[in-house]
Amino acid sequence: MTVLDRSAVDLPLSAAMRVGSMAEHEAAEHSSYMSELLGGRVNETGYADYLLRLRVVYDAMETTVRARLDDPAVAAVHDTALERLAAIDSDLEHWAPGRDREVVSPAADAYRERLAAAGAWGGLLVAHHYTRYLGDLSGGQAIGRILDRTFELDGAGTAFYAFPEIPKPKPYKDAYRARLDALELSVEDVARVVDEVKVAFRLNQALFTELGQNIDGYRR
Repeated sequence: MTVLDRSAVDLPLSAAMRVGSMAEHEAAEHSSYMSELLGGRVNETGYADYLLRLRVVYDAMETTVRARLDDPAVAAVHDTALERLAAIDSDLEHWAPGRDREVVSPAADAYRERLAAAGAWGGLLVAHHYTRYLGDLSGGQAIGRILDRTFELDGAGTAFYAFPEIPKPKPYKDAYRARLDALELSVEDVARVVDEVKVAFRLNQALFTELGQNIDGYRR
């Protein structure tokens, strides 16, 4: 079992999650695929391949979350306004109309398996929920704007980044973090949650690494 250092233990849960996973977060953000995507240099196929992997992840997470709403920690963060699967399917119709939704991706398969296993304890599932959805409401918004500008989409194909029921992300994220901080977790449980946030970022990085293996074929 991992023990957090004192500076992290003394923080509210949401801050411990953020501080404790900084290195993994930065590593995922600086992958070659994400650098190319943020630079507007990934083509339609490359972005569709990313969406197909995200579809595996969100399908698994949203299915597992709905199955564990009896857990107080999961119930505290669950909100259908965050769910992304339908938005991903809508975007895939734009980026890859008629394409098979199945994808050969060891990285996505590993992510799906970890999410299913996280259903064993609500704290683990919350770690993934926090990592994905607060990321979507934060840096994900920049990706949506870059895609819109690069491909002159005028909003088409970017439903994944649109949260019509959450018009103001900042107060929503503040309230989400407050709900996390209100969970009564032991120091040991906080350590488990933070460790799982790190795992979530590593799984996300593995998706980018896998996509990066074909980066030359994805460049615009």
